[in-house]
Amino acid sequence: MEAPWGWLVVGVLAMALASTLAQDVCQAPNGQNGAAGRPGRPGRPGLKGERGEPGAPGIRTGIRGLKGDEGDPGPPGSPGKMGYPGPSGPLGAPGIPGDRGIKGNPGDINDQPRPAFSAIRRNPPMGGNVVIFDMVITNEEGRYQSNSGKFVCAVPGYYYFTFQVVSKWDICLSIMSSRRGLTQRSLGFCDTNSKGMFQVVSGGTVLQLQNGDQVWIEKDPVKGRIYQGPEADSVFSGFLIFPSA
Repeated sequence: MEAPWGWLVVGVLAMALASTLAQDVCQAPNGQNGAAGRPGRPGRPGLKGERGEPGAPGIRTGIRGLKGDEGDPGPPGSPGKMGYPGPSGPLGAPGIPGDRGIKGNPGDINDQPRPAFSAIRRNPPMGGNVVIFDMVITNEEGRYQSNSGKFVCAVPGYYYFTFQVVSKWDICLSIMSSRRGLTQRSLGFCDTNSKGMFQVVSGGTVLQLQNGDQVWIEKDPVKGRIYQGPEADSVFSGFLIFPSA
């Protein structure tokens, strides 16, 4: 049983020895280096390299020259944005008076409006706080309304209004106006009467009115009793002083 293994080992050794002998017999000696060939053609340019770090500033060795002459002015630039308005300056000196204008045509007083009225109380309607002077004495241009006790302006200007009211009792009266649609109390007047005798409460004022404005006398709801009889009269009057634009 041991004979086959022995022959196998002998065979392997024989083959290894034969391979070694063959290598020793077939290897040639090292040759010498050949001569250098001709230079080849230039290769293609390579890719651009990355930008390097900035170098250190150079040392100035020259002498600074003289300042050059001033150059010509350049073209004007575009206008800037408008600034905020400044504060108002001081008032200037008055100018020289102009030439005198041409004299106008003479006016005619008869062509001027003359609204004026005067009315007294005789048989006014009862109720309400508006004092109605129902009997008209004068009503130039018809601007006083005897049924309502109100004067309605048709000529803008300055007007004078006055009243004298007779009473035997405590009384408070006001001149009322509706100007530009706003009702307001212009003036108020009061009088105390403890003896039950005739007393006259009077008042007056100047008002600037526009077309459509109204003026009337109004009594206090509590202290507003007016005498009405043949012994004395109460009167309400008004007229235009001068017109305005």
